Amino acid sequence: MDTGTSGEDTTPGVRTERRGPVVPGRRPFRVGPASGVWRPRTVLVPLAAAVALFAAVVISTARGDFAIPLPDVVRVLFGGGDDADRLVVLDFRLPRAATGAFVGAALGLAGALVQGVARNPLASPDILGVTAGAGTGAVAVIVLGGEYGSVSGPLAEIGVPAASIGGGLLAAAIVYLLAVRRGLSGYRMLLVGVGVQAILSSVISWLLVKASIVDAGRAILWLTGSLNASTWDNARAVGWALAFLLPVALVLSFPFGALNFDEDTARGLGVRMNTSRAALLLIAVLLTATATAAAGPVAFVALACPQLAVRLVRTGTPPLLASTMLGAAVTVWADVLGRTAFGRIELPVGILTAALGAPYLLYLLVRSGKARNS
Repeated sequence: MDTGTSGEDTTPGVRTERRGPVVPGRRPFRVGPASGVWRPRTVLVPLAAAVALFAAVVISTARGDFAIPLPDVVRVLFGGGDDADRLVVLDFRLPRAATGAFVGAALGLAGALVQGVARNPLASPDILGVTAGAGTGAVAVIVLGGEYGSVSGPLAEIGVPAASIGGGLLAAAIVYLLAVRRGLSGYRMLLVGVGVQAILSSVISWLLVKASIVDAGRAILWLTGSLNASTWDNARAVGWALAFLLPVALVLSFPFGALNFDEDTARGLGVRMNTSRAALLLIAVLLTATATAAAGPVAFVALACPQLAVRLVRTGTPPLLASTMLGAAVTVWADVLGRTAFGRIELPVGILTAALGAPYLLYLLVRSGKARNS
């Protein structure tokens, strides 16, 4: 009887061949020493997000007191257009859109890395205190070392970006050291991060109470997360950080996927757990702190975009490239809505992302609770 799964040709002179069962799946490919599996969604979703991002950039640069037709904006972006349109688009409006795109991309990638390391969809730099640490450093410099502050000298020359990056790194180090004891647990990291965030939020409140009215107003404006005063310097700072750290994160994508397994399985695959986690978290913290220094705390982009990418690409871990592109598109579109959807009132991008992301956080909390009870 021919079972269809194995057998031999008994004809004399014919070489026999034994075949195993055919396992359905995707056909792998190999490029030099590297191999992988072709998944169309991993390419199509980032491409669709890139198209949405380009549309948002065009609309963002076209809208304003001096409206420019969309075709003229596209011509300017591709090197054409007249001098007046080029001046308005390239010098006045495009820096804001470029900063929003780079900030959103950095936060989307950082959120994907943190959620993959913590193995928890609720984990993000916002929840784990990294954003609060960056905010604490920046507000401290604004309040204590600003033009109207009570402290002068070296502290006043540190600058908001450096203080933001330093505060984010310090907060991340505290969370990691407290959560890594006896093995890293996603829920332990989440709880430690919430505690650190609460402490740092209290420090920010104390600094605002201590500040003068002028410095408090500057700090509150920065804390809302705004792209209003963005320049090419802001865009270049985040862009260079993203250009350097995104390839490094993609190179570390194999240990990133292996972190979803238990400790023994990951070690069996040749992944050094603590080293890989520390490297990936360091990349996420640097991206978050740089983005926060450029635009202030833009809430919930790092939380929602990786989970949106997981559902669109249908993977077990947050896809890095799709999360990056979705973060950029969501941030620029949120800025467009904040500028145009409320008439003469212009809302900072951080308020829009918080309003859209907070319900999603509640959804994840309810879903996580149901999963734990089932």
